[in-house]
Amino acid sequence: MIKQLLKNSSIMSKVMSSYEAALMIKDGMTVATSGFTPSGYPKAVPQALADIVESTGKKIKITLFTGASVGEEIDGRWTQAGIICKRMPYQTNNLLRNSINKGECEFSDIHLSNFAQNIRYGFYDEIDIAIIEAVGITEDGFIIPSTSVGASPVYVQKAKKVIVEINTSLSSELEGFADVYIPDDPPHRLPIPLCRAEQRIGTTYIPCDKDKIAAIVISEIQDKHSIFSECDDTSLKISKHLLDFLHNEIIMKRVPKTLLPLQSGVGNIANAVLSGIEKSSFSNITFYTEVIQDSMLKLIKAGKAVFASGTALTLSTECFKEFEKNISFYKERLVLRPQEVSNSPEIIRRLGVIAINTAIEADIYGNINSTNLFGTRMMNGIGGSGDFARNAYLTIFTLPSTAKNGDISSIVPMVSHHDHTEHDVMIVITENGVADLRGLSPKQRAMAIINNCSHPYYRPMLKDYFLRSQKFGSLHTPHKLEEALSWHIRFLRYGSMKNNISDSFSVV
Repeated sequence: MIKQLLKNSSIMSKVMSSYEAALMIKDGMTVATSGFTPSGYPKAVPQALADIVESTGKKIKITLFTGASVGEEIDGRWTQAGIICKRMPYQTNNLLRNSINKGECEFSDIHLSNFAQNIRYGFYDEIDIAIIEAVGITEDGFIIPSTSVGASPVYVQKAKKVIVEINTSLSSELEGFADVYIPDDPPHRLPIPLCRAEQRIGTTYIPCDKDKIAAIVISEIQDKHSIFSECDDTSLKISKHLLDFLHNEIIMKRVPKTLLPLQSGVGNIANAVLSGIEKSSFSNITFYTEVIQDSMLKLIKAGKAVFASGTALTLSTECFKEFEKNISFYKERLVLRPQEVSNSPEIIRRLGVIAINTAIEADIYGNINSTNLFGTRMMNGIGGSGDFARNAYLTIFTLPSTAKNGDISSIVPMVSHHDHTEHDVMIVITENGVADLRGLSPKQRAMAIINNCSHPYYRPMLKDYFLRSQKFGSLHTPHKLEEALSWHIRFLRYGSMKNNISDSFSVV
């Protein structure tokens, strides 16, 4: 079986245990791994390294690059073992998140479309070792990626050494899903020749100098598949508002009946929003996105969608079984690209993508915070939302109007951290309604967001702030600066943003 997966006989001598491969990783190295939200990441070698550190007390501190978030075997175990001293460009692991927010691990939050090219440009540390999960190696020594492509092509290109984890739990029929295209660098960069979501422009493998391959490890450890909750009432209402909005765009002849290629962020709300399309009148939909999720496969199977382009398959256990069972069907309808292509501003703008992403909070003027709770505490990272928000045909942000059982208003006077400015935000949708911000002045945006998106409890408070702020300074974007972040301060002090929490509250 191994000979069938390793078609180049000259590399058979490099097959070794995960323990032997892990010993190649030394203190102070920069290590890059495959994987994207979390799919297609190595598991055996990372766990072996954690075992070595924990059993011997050996000090190993490394800088870790990935495509986006990876599984517990890396971010969780390596955090517990004290291995990660710096992390880029995105994460979702709770242990690692706490380590970052405690200042134990440095974290650099980067637009995912920029990360791979920045490595090629030499902006970051040189990569000592890349660990790439694969389903096989070709006769030429090229690597066939598993369930994600992410930044792996650039890691293989720039790393001094490459460790390949062959995952035998995955079907070899995954070969053919990847479309690997690496853009040229300035000043010789040409347009990326991609004009349709379903178009293929690259290779089905990651080019690799076989002499770089330092180790091959056989693994049977599966991805920790995503768990998506059932659609709650709030998500269903958001979904209905979104679908109604898109229907109206068709009526107004601003988008075709088949819509334009859709991009959706990751998570329960995103999946719930997309699931509403299955019962809608939309058909022949395409996706040009980062992560191919359950809802997209269901839409393809139901005949509502015809194609999905992304950089990773992030599926629930049940949906992944369905995918494996019908892999030949999906091979004609899915493609996985490097993240600098899936998230390319050039392509997003060319295709006219409709971008649908979630947010932590929005302010009354349409600024969006996607990353930092109360301005300081990192949640996950910006991911690819900025790539799409800045360049999409339509930029839509969805979020519940409240959090923490109503003690937090997700619509606030001023966001505590800016990820997407009002210049990039066209549409804001909560369970309460839709704020169409296109062509509106700041004061007009404020009234649209307050009236249509805010929770009824907080709406009078927001109106009061907005009216009083107009008595101070400029009337272009009115703010009462001493109160602009007072809602956040009130929650941090008293556990709620509600105005009856403490009559003694005063702004400091």
